Amino acid sequence: MPALSTYTPEIPAVDVAVIGAGINGLAVAREAAARGLTVALFDQDDLAARTSAISTRLIHGGLKYLERFELHLVYESIRERNILLAKAPHLVHHYPMLIPFSKQQSRPGWLLACGLMLHDVLSLGKPLPLNRVVFRKRLQRDWPALAEAGLRWGGLFHDANVPVTERLAVELAVDAQRHGAIVSTHAPVESLVRTGGRISGLRYRDRETGETRTVPARLVVNAAGPWVDRVLDLAGAHDRRMGPTKGSHLVVDAFPGAPETCIFFESPDDARPMFVLPWEGKYMIGTTDLPYDGSIDDIVIDDDETAYLLGAVNSLIPQAGLTPEDVLWSYSGVRPLPYVGELDDPSKVSRDHEIVVHDGADSGLVTIIGGKLTTHRALGEFVVRRLERELGRRPGPSPTRAARLPGAPEGEWAAYRRGFIEAGTLPARTATRLVDTYGVVAEAIARLAEETPELAEVVDEDTGAIAAEAVHAVAEEGALTLEDVVLRRMAVALNRDVGLAAAPAVAAVLVRHAGWSEDRAAAELDRYRAAMRRFKPRALDTEREAGTLRGSTE
Repeated sequence: MPALSTYTPEIPAVDVAVIGAGINGLAVAREAAARGLTVALFDQDDLAARTSAISTRLIHGGLKYLERFELHLVYESIRERNILLAKAPHLVHHYPMLIPFSKQQSRPGWLLACGLMLHDVLSLGKPLPLNRVVFRKRLQRDWPALAEAGLRWGGLFHDANVPVTERLAVELAVDAQRHGAIVSTHAPVESLVRTGGRISGLRYRDRETGETRTVPARLVVNAAGPWVDRVLDLAGAHDRRMGPTKGSHLVVDAFPGAPETCIFFESPDDARPMFVLPWEGKYMIGTTDLPYDGSIDDIVIDDDETAYLLGAVNSLIPQAGLTPEDVLWSYSGVRPLPYVGELDDPSKVSRDHEIVVHDGADSGLVTIIGGKLTTHRALGEFVVRRLERELGRRPGPSPTRAARLPGAPEGEWAAYRRGFIEAGTLPARTATRLVDTYGVVAEAIARLAEETPELAEVVDEDTGAIAAEAVHAVAEEGALTLEDVVLRRMAVALNRDVGLAAAPAVAAVLVRHAGWSEDRAAAELDRYRAAMRRFKPRALDTEREAGTLRGSTE
């Protein structure tokens, strides 16, 4: 049996059907299955393919909530950060960030320093160093470009990040299925079923046959993120629930004055919180926060956003001198925030979640609004407790609070990582990539490469990814399309050219070792290139001009 299957021909009646396999839907499915409920999870695309894939990739301790005295969010964020650091150490890492204190910012430095100290008090026992104030001598040593620009002091906040959120989503799905959940990707839900005056299931389109199939469910959870209102449309007329805001990030190479740690600062234009984030050998710059009422199916950054983001970094680090030509690629999406009517400042919308248990003709339907990457597990726990009450069950303790994710070792992470790299027969670069990307799952991929030496060949020089990873993605992790493989299983598309140069090599591997036909590989390559346009990669134009983009699967 594969670790994850994303297709089941006949799905039986279940306790809970979840619509949306983003971070919220995955968390609900995992929690519900771990508590013994029968679960079926559906998504029109792949796992965490849209909104959950466009975050800043921080697992944050809720520092920004202190200013609004939302202490419940601070405590929740700290607790969930600690759980992820302990139970997913291969994915979630310590991530310090410098907060510059200057007269130009909207909040005085002394207030920010007090906030850092208060956060330490609220997070006593955390597995991270204490926050601290840093002065000019330390700045000159560790952040010379900022010191040169005139910064005299700042705060060092110790937080966490998850560089590859795509792997987090895969592991949540694997864990849900280990507990009996059925996971169906590329399976759009087309209608809701009503029986006896209530919602009693759903109908979805089978990805293999194209037929519409019915799944009876005692409860249906609408975890569709920005598409929540579309799911509610299936139930009939309703008040608007979602008021998404657009967020965009840029990805660039290292630049003059680039910091070694994250910088958390204010935009000089509107005082919006912004980040310069070291990430996988590159830098992310983000993010915007704009009212958005356009199509949520095809969102790209615009020129004004690019200018805004680059201008903020150039103001912070004058020697950076970043221009649009420095942008490798970008990504944009919308935050699934509650609708609050006309709004000038989207940052004022609460980031807390809302759970709607519908009644009347829509009873049997539960809708999730909001949610955050950091606190996804807590949201899943909260929602499933509500579901258990609706099902007449007495909620018990959450089994996911103490559960390791599938890629986490039983013992200490650093020792396991070191042992894997040193003990294997693979080159050190390959072994390091495998264990850092997959955790203990790297063992299975390494065995593939050892059994079939051809699968040890590198398919992407940028990341060092090997052919065995592609075979594993299809055979063991439910990947259907080339985009599923390259972007959301191997994470090769997080490289400098969104995987465009590697995609033909990966497709060729799948022809030779995973049963793909040449025609299928060619069609998948065309679809992959089209899909990557949403990232506006610099390589797309450069390689087209050079005539090197199309490649071959032979």
